[in-house]
Amino acid sequence: MLLSWGSLAMAQSNINDLFAAGLSDAERFTTAYLAPVSEAAIFNMSNGWYNSGDAKPLGGFEISLIGNITGFKNKDDKKAFTLNTADYENLQFVDGSTSKSVSTALGDIEGVRVFVEAEIAPGVTERAEFELPSGLSSEGINFVPSGYLQASVGLIKGLEVKARFLPKINTDDVSISLLGGGLQYDFTKALPADKLLPVAISAVIGYTSLNGEYDFTDTDVIAGENQRIDTQFNTWNFSAVVSTKMPVINFYGGLGYVTGKSETDVLGTYIVRQGPFQTTYEDPFSITEKVSGVTANIGTKLKLGFFRINVDYNISEFSTLTAGINFGFR
Repeated sequence: MLLSWGSLAMAQSNINDLFAAGLSDAERFTTAYLAPVSEAAIFNMSNGWYNSGDAKPLGGFEISLIGNITGFKNKDDKKAFTLNTADYENLQFVDGSTSKSVSTALGDIEGVRVFVEAEIAPGVTERAEFELPSGLSSEGINFVPSGYLQASVGLIKGLEVKARFLPKINTDDVSISLLGGGLQYDFTKALPADKLLPVAISAVIGYTSLNGEYDFTDTDVIAGENQRIDTQFNTWNFSAVVSTKMPVINFYGGLGYVTGKSETDVLGTYIVRQGPFQTTYEDPFSITEKVSGVTANIGTKLKLGFFRINVDYNISEFSTLTAGINFGFR
């Protein structure tokens, strides 16, 4: 996730130029531009909550290093959106078009130039021209990654509690941290013939919260200070899980529902110094994006004493490959 956020910061370093078109146009464009990457992140971080339907017994535990990769290479509908100038107050295409596809934060469309122009005094026209931002694909990145530590502990019969954690990581432009918690209840543990059943069936609930921030780069059109985007993602995963109960190699699958929300604050001081709408904006706007959808996955887990590894593939609006390295007891 840190990799994608850092590359995204470079790819969209001129998104703040949109303030030259006025606050309304800047907010409309930024909302459409960021929506797909927010959706991808929500589906990505909702994964990895289980690698078996067989809940751990009392005192059993497992510590895992989990990684998720959510690809979007072939999702053209998420890499671009149609910008119709009729929906904007001031934004116009330099080539005279009134509507065309432009890049989202996942895309790779480059070189799209726009302008704003207005009469600031009788007979005096002011104009500002700039290029729209591209996205992750323009940096050669076609996936959204994430990684974190996760711990699971068995409690009373059939109940397992989980927690996930990524300590705050800071670079020059990007900071990110993650927390989460979950529960798994194994229904088959309540059956008299539990030990004899070849499969285990569980319900899993998991909550994840991620906080990220990245800074903008000053451009020729917009000056200012402390320009940044601060985003919080909150997701819930509700799943039904079934797995085999063999000693070494097991297979598991799940059907679930993911719901989440991202809240993005565009913060800092933005001083428009070119064009007809020269003004200063402080912490100009916030964007809320809600996402939900059905998911299904299938995976396998190899257990060799204390050491276990698992891999699964999740199918959803943004499909995700998950891998885990696990160390456990019982």
